[in-house]
Amino acid sequence: MVARERREELGELLDSATTVLLTVECQQGVVGPDSALPELAREARESGALGNVARLVAAAHETGLQVVHAVAERRPDGRGASRNARLFRAAERLPVQQLSGTTAVRVAPPIEVAEEDFVVRRLHGLSPVQGTDVDALLRNLGCRTLIVTGVSANVAIPNAVFDAVNLGYSAVVPRDAIAGLPSDYTAAVVRNTLALVATIATTEEVLGCLKRPRRRN
Repeated sequence: MVARERREELGELLDSATTVLLTVECQQGVVGPDSALPELAREARESGALGNVARLVAAAHETGLQVVHAVAERRPDGRGASRNARLFRAAERLPVQQLSGTTAVRVAPPIEVAEEDFVVRRLHGLSPVQGTDVDALLRNLGCRTLIVTGVSANVAIPNAVFDAVNLGYSAVVPRDAIAGLPSDYTAAVVRNTLALVATIATTEEVLGCLKRPRRRN
């Protein structure tokens, strides 16, 4: 009975006409083979999270669900980039830089980017949503529910979920389509933090709810 109620609740949230799939920092310089953060890249791949993101994106393309890819990058001269946290200053010293126009800021395989997808690039801050074009795009698309996937469960994923909720969207997090470090941290942050503000599901549960939506204007 509980499982059926969960499926019904998730199905109502994932109305295909008002749902958008967000991938967070699934770029080659973060989760690819030449990542600036090889441990995170390894975790994203070995845990299956990156593969599950790819499956969700493929299903979204098949059903017409809108996909938005949030990418973090910086100008080669660093102009406009944030420096007010240890994370930003440490990133400046990494051997792989997320520089605009380079391979590092391309969405990483096996995720495929379709012509109808949006790729939103940010040059500052921690959030894939607040202070970027994402919110305006979601509102113009009639979005009410945001499926949040990608990396990392340490910073960007919680930021995206909190910002989505603060902006009035419902958030759905497929717990096996996000990754962070250490490996057991993702489960802890899902259980103790994200579950308080978002609907937690699995990739299979979300895939089971995706239906062909009405054609968007």
